Amino acid sequence: MDPRTRTVALVIEAQPTADAAPAVTRRPVTDDESRVASRRWWDADADEYQAEHGAFLGDTDFVWCPEGLREADARLLGDVSGRRILELGCGAAAGARWLAGQGAEVVAMDLSGGMLRHARMASARSGVRVPLLQADALALPFPDRTFDVVCTAFGAVPFVADSQRVMREVARVLRPGGSWVFSITHPMRWIFLDDPGEAGLLAVHSYFDRRPYVEQDTDGVPGYVEQHRTLGDRVRELVAAGFLLRDLVEPEWPEGHEQVWGQWSPLRGRLFPGSAIFVAELH
Repeated sequence: MDPRTRTVALVIEAQPTADAAPAVTRRPVTDDESRVASRRWWDADADEYQAEHGAFLGDTDFVWCPEGLREADARLLGDVSGRRILELGCGAAAGARWLAGQGAEVVAMDLSGGMLRHARMASARSGVRVPLLQADALALPFPDRTFDVVCTAFGAVPFVADSQRVMREVARVLRPGGSWVFSITHPMRWIFLDDPGEAGLLAVHSYFDRRPYVEQDTDGVPGYVEQHRTLGDRVRELVAAGFLLRDLVEPEWPEGHEQVWGQWSPLRGRLFPGSAIFVAELH
């Protein structure tokens, strides 16, 4: 996966004190705030993220989620040989390199220069090189109808305030009949604490509270932002952008998988879904 998200969005909201603003809150943010926060966060966190998760993700593999669902098994993108593919929010671009190994013509894009630095290092290690581009998912730097497939594993979608605009941008750069496949934290996870243990089994937040999770400094400047939308919200975003939803995959926690990744754990994963993968086709 590249669960770029930490999904820390499920902690109990901090209360302000007399002398300091809360470090954690739920409040609206602009796309500009989200963009700046995400770039800074992932630039700073890239080394730690790869040290912790790089082995799980591999250098030339496409892992959709912490449950370990691989594109090699799921085939959610279909036959990719000869197809032109954009990987949004690519992180270290392991998925893009796997796709290139399947015969696809791939471009890997991310907002974070720190993550793309790891993509270059992984390309050198693996010997599989794909074009890397630093750009914003809200303004894709491609002509209309450029790609057959756009995909992302936990990239871009949870980190922008206007995710409807991401859907429209993806629709713009896709050819008619093209596929848009993306994975995110399952929306129902937002009602629970961000805890892989028993405390994470207790519902404490409203599913319908769409205010983003925000970590901010004492001046109120966001350092990390993550957005929540309901399942219905995501479906409506897709339909409004001209997509037909072909499938909604909720990967089950596999037997024998004991690795904890943030709030993803065997305990929680065997009870309720942690990830959602939307498989859509452009009309």
